[in-house]
Amino acid sequence: MKPIWIVAAVPLLVAALVAPAIVLAHSESGFDGVVGAIETRYHVHATRIPFMGLIGMIGRAATHGGVGRIQVADFEDFHAQVDGAELDRIVEERLGSGWQIMVRETSRKGGNQTLIFVRPEGDRMGMFIVDRDTSELNVVEVSVDPAHLAEQINQHEHHRDHKESGEGASD
Repeated sequence: MKPIWIVAAVPLLVAALVAPAIVLAHSESGFDGVVGAIETRYHVHATRIPFMGLIGMIGRAATHGGVGRIQVADFEDFHAQVDGAELDRIVEERLGSGWQIMVRETSRKGGNQTLIFVRPEGDRMGMFIVDRDTSELNVVEVSVDPAHLAEQINQHEHHRDHKESGEGASD
């Protein structure tokens, strides 16, 4: 017959080994933390876009370094009732330190919501975007070169200004 302390010690040992894994799984932060928290809270499953590393490399080459790392999770058929303040809280709690809200927009009836967070990443800028429309929710994290982004914005504004003023229009 086994001593009673061995019988009692085995479950305690297992619990001691499993508890940190459970705590770490629930305290995950960043992109995976936000996606996991949304999946858990709203009982939905995200479709993660395969080969995002390869797509990020192609994007970086195509934009001459303007866009770097990119991660995307898509929640299709997202019909859960979402309180905008609750979604804000979930994202802010799980995103991690260093992120600041840049855009928080919620439609009048609450069916559409956009959150854009930014943080400095050396000479780059990290952007974290959560965009919910009535039946879909997308989560995107991307690293961009702010100088390149400003250049692209100016280029498009310049093109738009010429179009609006009638310059370059053919008769």
